[in-house]
This record gives sequence, structure tokens and C-alpha cells, in this order.
Amino acid sequence: MHLLRAQAGVTLPADSIADLGQTPAELVILCTGDSHLSLLAEVARELPADFPSLRLASPAQLPNHASVDFYVEQVLRHARVILISVHGGVSYWRYGIERVVELGRLGATIILVPGDDRADPELSELSNVASEDSQRLWQYLRQGGADNARHLLHCIASRWLDRDYPWSEPRALPRTLIHHPRHAEATLDHWRADWQPGRPVAALLFYRAQVQAGNTAFVDTFCQRLQAQGLNPLPIAVASLKEAECLAQVEAWLDETDTAVILNTTGFAQSNPESPQERPFRRDVPVLQALCALDSEEQWQASAQGLGPRDLAMHVALPELDGRLITRPISFKGVAARSERSQSDVVRYRPHLPGMDFVAELARRWTRLAAKANADKRVALILANYPTRDGRIGNGVGLDTPAAALNILRALQQQGYPVEGLPNDGTTLIHQLLGGVTNDLDNLDLRPCAQSLALNDYQRWFASLPAANQRAVTERWGPPEQDPMYRSGRLMIAGLRFGLTFVGIQPARGYQLDAAAVYHDPDLVPPHSYLAFYCWLRTTFAVDALIHVGKHGNLEWLPGKSVGLSEACWPSAILGPLPNLYPFIVNDPGEGAQAKRRTQAVILDHLMPPLTRAESYGPLRDLERLADEYYEASQLD
Repeated sequence: MHLLRAQAGVTLPADSIADLGQTPAELVILCTGDSHLSLLAEVARELPADFPSLRLASPAQLPNHASVDFYVEQVLRHARVILISVHGGVSYWRYGIERVVELGRLGATIILVPGDDRADPELSELSNVASEDSQRLWQYLRQGGADNARHLLHCIASRWLDRDYPWSEPRALPRTLIHHPRHAEATLDHWRADWQPGRPVAALLFYRAQVQAGNTAFVDTFCQRLQAQGLNPLPIAVASLKEAECLAQVEAWLDETDTAVILNTTGFAQSNPESPQERPFRRDVPVLQALCALDSEEQWQASAQGLGPRDLAMHVALPELDGRLITRPISFKGVAARSERSQSDVVRYRPHLPGMDFVAELARRWTRLAAKANADKRVALILANYPTRDGRIGNGVGLDTPAAALNILRALQQQGYPVEGLPNDGTTLIHQLLGGVTNDLDNLDLRPCAQSLALNDYQRWFASLPAANQRAVTERWGPPEQDPMYRSGRLMIAGLRFGLTFVGIQPARGYQLDAAAVYHDPDLVPPHSYLAFYCWLRTTFAVDALIHVGKHGNLEWLPGKSVGLSEACWPSAILGPLPNLYPFIVNDPGEGAQAKRRTQAVILDHLMPPLTRAESYGPLRDLERLADEYYEASQLD
């Protein structure tokens, strides 16, 4: 086996021995929670010079028995006091705990406490100190905060390491509290003093553990980005939204401030399968799931999957049960500093500014959509076209897409949206669309175009994309002048306007290719005409919301990460932070999840159509009738 230097957030090969690079110390604290370790490392900077030597580490850094044995020999067997805080009890780190208990029999002071809020009698029984002492240390860690961490270290040094430092009993932190960067015990009035009149309030929910760990810099940065988007932030720290008292206090603050949008960073789901009718929040506002990734930014950037399995479960799949809108990562765990006093890395959430700006703008657009008069809203309905033949325009699975689109347009019209000149039925709608340009290249030059995008405007927008995206499109498709949708210095946009509401045909993912083969191609970058379509919607038409009608379009299948997209992932680069609604058949949640996770879609499920006899129609029906008549005539004498 190889001896390798262990680093926070880096997974070592299974056949290696982790070396934490630590020297012996009188006091060693092992915690599974990065927040505890970061807080203790920060407090250790302020300890007096004569404080006992201290080492901090995580059991997760010792992935196998050989690594544990090496750390015991190098560090633990020299310690006078060993404090271990683990999630999941003895089973989480059984071999390590067994080795530490052996050291306790040899004279070391051993204290084992839970890493969460639940008492663990099995851990307590393995300690060789009084139950009162282990309970006190557990409460220091459980309540968190710099004062409790300082008193924890002072208490250990005074009780078992022959020092005499002042310490007091653990101080409880409220289960739900308002956070403010300039006020230790913040109230709504502190934030009201910072808010701009008339701006919508955006509640930002995050775990109280970040306050306990002093790990709130990323929250403060996110609040600044929300303010830059014209929102009034209200950061609320919660122990758990599953606790009735926590949720009640959160909802009281939401009501008191007339919150317009909720940005939630807590994991898991509030929903209870036993009570599916209960809503997670009583306010009728969007809830955006902003992702605080547990992996490092480097791991995320290098991964085609994007987020790791822990984040996928905790921050995506389970929150989807509450109907939250999945957005983008706003922070990543990473090494913020090195604590020489404790010989450990300080791991914190580090803000990801592109993700924060994306989520902040998406939140602003949802609030604007709610506040804007219906008569002033611009909505676009997008009809899928797969394969890219005219006979397949609006091919939603299990949905009469033309009729459904017309029903949506009529409903918008009844609600005062700027919709005019609607056709009488879905068939007429399709025929009107066929009167203009479509994805059919054979007849493209013979058809008129109702709207287009100037080449200069497109090139200006194209230049704003990440350099790697620009290069990929140019290498695959050449300059925009070579695109089939280019005509007379402009890029044509397929679709029609009914008043100030647009119905468009989603562009093809490519041309002169096998459309069926490339529809789900994970590597094929979209051509200029595809980019121009959504560029026109976002910049020229200035759309407020999109409705992709029916399963399914191709936007959510463009290249990029599977979940937790970056600014370079094609769905994100093309769609941007736009509200996106998606009527989708209820019996295909897998492909619906693709749209939710990669295009921040609100899925509106529709039922499967009832089964009936297909029968024949049109010329086939006429031919069948003639055949029946011929057969009957042949039977006559």
C-alpha cells in the first residue's frame, strides 16, 4: 500500500494509507461535521500561547483500517484527551472507535458524543468520563457558535489538561433565527433598514448549522447578489423545516414581510407521503431550490454528471417532491484556509458567483411575472418538432398539442394577456404555422418569414457566450452565414405572433443529419439557427415566460452536465434564467425530471389519453369504404 497525503475533499485510492501530516498533540478532536471542525479551527487562532497543543481531523479522512492504524501510531497514542463526534453512531466509524477505546484503557481520556441532535447512549457508555461531562461537551458542539466552541476548548483544558481557563455552560442558539452580517442577534427591523422601498422580498432559507459554524460568508455574498437584482433579501436560518415550530416561525416572517419568492438551500423534502395534500409553505409563491453542493468546485467542473450522488439525493431528487424549482449551484465546499495551530484545513462553503447571479435573476423574473399586469406580459409557446418534418410539428406524446396550445392561448386571452387573432381550431393553427418557414429545408426558400434576427444582433449575443461554446459551434457548423435559416443578412425565426403572444416551432438540433439519431445526442452542439431562435425570444421579443408544450422538446437534451449545470452547459447558456413551464404527460417522470433539472421547468402534468379504436381516416377511410362496397357487390348473384 502507498502512503499518500490526505487533503480535504480529495478521495484517495482504496489501496492507499492516508497521512494527515499531523504531529502528536495533547488534545485531539475528531468530528464528522466539517462545520464543527471549521469553527474549532477558527477559534483555535485566538487561543493563548500556553494552550495545550491541538489537532483537528475528520474520520472521513481515514478511509480504511490501515489509515486508522497509522493515525493512531502517529498522533492518537500520544494524546491525553481524545474527543470524537460522529454522525450515525458507533457503526459509522467502528474500527476507529475500537482503537480509540483501547487507548482509553491505557490511560487516555476518551469522550464520544453524537454528531447531531439525537442522544446516543451507546457512544456515551464508551466514554471514560462522567456522563455529565460528555453531555456538556456534546451541547457545546450541538449549540455551536464561537462562544460555545471557545468554552468547549477551555473546559477540556481546565478539566483534564491541568490548565485553568474561564468557561461557562453551553449557551443555546434559537432553532430559527434571522441572520444579518452586521448584527449578532438580528431582527426584521435590521433588514428593513437595508431594504429599498417597493422591491419584492426574497426569503433565503439555510441551515442553522452554518450560523453555528460561523460559515455564513456565502450567505452574505448571495444576499448582495439578490440586492443587485433588485430584491430585498431576508436570510433565515433553520434547524429543520420538518420541525413544526421552525416552519411556523418561518411562515410568520414570510407573511409579515409579504415575501414574493423563497430561495431554499436546505436539503431533503418537507412533504409527507401520508399527507400529500399538504403544501410545504402556505404562501402562493415560487420556491427555488438553490444548490449548496457538498463537493468542491473542481470536482463539479470535471464531472460530466455535475453534482455527486449525495447532492443529487439531498438537494435535487427529494426537494422535487415538494415541487421546488431546481436551479444551479450557488456554492461549493472547499478549503478556505490552513490552520497551523490545529494542523488542519478549514473547509467552508465558497460562493459561486455565476450560479448566484443566475438564481438571483431567475428569482427576480418570477417576482416580476407575478407583479406585472397580464396585458403587459409576453409569453411564448414552443411546439416540439421531432423528427423535423412538417407532419410532426407539435408532436407531444399523449397530447393533442395543437388543440392544447390553442386552449392555453384562449385561457391567456380570457385572463387579459395580449392575445389576438386566434384560429378556430388546432388544425388551422398548424396550417397557419406551415404557411411560414419551418424546419423543412426542402421548401425553406419558398416560404415567407414573419420574424427574424439581424445578423449583427445575433453576433453580439453569440459573443457573450463562453469562449468554449463559441468555438464548438463554429468548428461544427461554421459561420452563421452558412446556416440554412440565414437569409438576406438575417436569421429566420419559425413561428407566428398572435398579438404580443408568440407560438414558435422549436428548431432542429442540426441539419443534413439523421434527425432521429441526433435528437438525444449528448455531444452534438446546436447550430446558429437554434441559438438565434432563443436569442430572439430573450432579447428582441423580450419574453417574460416560456411554455414548452408537450413531451418533449430537445432543449433539455443539449450537451452539458446532467444536473447542477454551469454557465457553459448548453441548456443554461441558451435558455438563461427564464421562467419555463412545461405541460408533460404524467406517466414519464424520468424525462420530465430532465426538463426540471436542466431547464428549471415547472412540470404541469396531464393525464394519459383514453384508449379507443384508431380506425382509419381521410383517403384511407375512403379506400376502405370502396373496398367494402366492392366485396359486397362481388357477393351478389
